[in-house]
Amino acid sequence: MEKILVSACPAGVPCRYDGRAKESPRALGLLATGRAVVVCPEGAGGLPTPRPPAEIVGGDGADVLDGRARVVDATGADRTEAFLDGARQALAAAGTAGARRALLTARSPSCGCGRVYDGTFGGELRPGDGVTAALLRRAGIAVEAV
Repeated sequence: MEKILVSACPAGVPCRYDGRAKESPRALGLLATGRAVVVCPEGAGGLPTPRPPAEIVGGDGADVLDGRARVVDATGADRTEAFLDGARQALAAAGTAGARRALLTARSPSCGCGRVYDGTFGGELRPGDGVTAALLRRAGIAVEAV
């Protein structure tokens, strides 16, 4: 049975920055069939729940991986290292499970696929991936947003 890496919040885990889950029928279906490998990169990186919202400043997740951008929370605290650590742990979980696909939370600075918030905390989106999504793509894992 193919395992799929799944963000924890759409799988029903209340781990979002605001302390809530954001359940998705697709993610819950994967969980119910035993195919989901559930990860919360932000929690794995040591961030608490709840926590101030964070956005990528200066680019997207690929830029964070390359040292050209940072992840900053709404209080101004730099959370880049926690996001990088969580991304590495998510990649390790995918490797352990043999997952070659990931279903990730849309717009998240960790898991966002294709579009993330622009770093101004104004609700605007920019093209790009979150830190975890970018790392997974680099490792050859197909990512899509839920």
